Amino acid sequence: NLFIKQTMKLLIKTLVAFLMGLLITGCMLFLPAGTLEYYNAWLFIALLFTPILVMGIVLFIKNPEMLRKRLEMKEREKEQKNVVAFSGLLLTASFIVAGFDHRLGWSHVPNAIIIAASIIQLIGYGLYAEVLRENAFLSRVVEVQENQQVIDTGLYSIVRHPMYFAVTLLYLAIPLVLSSWWALLVMLPCIFLLVVRTKNEEKMLHQGLPGYTDYTKRVRYRMIPFIW
Repeated sequence: NLFIKQTMKLLIKTLVAFLMGLLITGCMLFLPAGTLEYYNAWLFIALLFTPILVMGIVLFIKNPEMLRKRLEMKEREKEQKNVVAFSGLLLTASFIVAGFDHRLGWSHVPNAIIIAASIIQLIGYGLYAEVLRENAFLSRVVEVQENQQVIDTGLYSIVRHPMYFAVTLLYLAIPLVLSSWWALLVMLPCIFLLVVRTKNEEKMLHQGLPGYTDYTKRVRYRMIPFIW
């Protein structure tokens, strides 16, 4: 019947997206490194795709509509399209630089920092998963959805955009897990792009989401607790 067909279509699309992401990420890291003996890359892949797999399974079982929405939606506003495109370019460049860094030995990150960065990466994904649990209206695109309500509990009682805080942690941790200071330097502008995205999203929410302006008066910080 129709439900089974839609479920199978979603399952296939999810598996294809997961495997393609795994393949592309591997190519971006191992080809510049010139070897599969890039153990930091294997560590990063494990830390990246294990949570993605777990979250995908949970969403497929408990909230397939959100999973479908996150797979299919694309930005419509020009400014947000540019932010997403530049972020993707910087992320790709960071992976490639990390691979060459491993091959050519440009930098050395102490093991203690790699371990700390690995923990931060897991914390980032944990926060991301919690945001998905708390906010049924969460989308990959900047938009105000029908019947959307202001969420002001949990992480949303601390910052207005906890997902972007989680992504900031990931941006800072990933290059260090890959043992590359140069990749971190390439990745840092992504945080500025998140600030741009946040400001654009806030403007839309002030205009289109009832109660959001009052919410901003109760929760002062946009993305980073006690800072901004």
